[in-house]
Amino acid sequence: MIQIYHNNRCTKSRQALKALEISGKAFEVIYYLETPPDILQLKELIKKLGVEPIELIRKTEKIYLEKYRNKSLSDEAWLEAMVQHPILIERPIVVSGEKAIVARPPEKIDDLLK
Repeated sequence: MIQIYHNNRCTKSRQALKALEISGKAFEVIYYLETPPDILQLKELIKKLGVEPIELIRKTEKIYLEKYRNKSLSDEAWLEAMVQHPILIERPIVVSGEKAIVARPPEKIDDLLK
């Protein structure tokens, strides 16, 4: 089943959710700010995305600017930061099987649904 890691306050995330609704495919919404992924789930997401942990960090978030900007952390430390502060996780993430994308722009979902 398709999953979307969703933040309802984010315009791009709402657009991605709408695209999934229009697709007619079954999907599950994961409100990751309310139920954050743990380190193992993040590692799995990162593997499916084909990125490094630092690439999944939102560098415009206040918590990043206050605590993490200009710091060189290990992959494990970035994972811990995302667990402690899930707002740092880039959004929206859409997962289908062994593939995942950051749906920015939301039209990227089309490639995942093919």
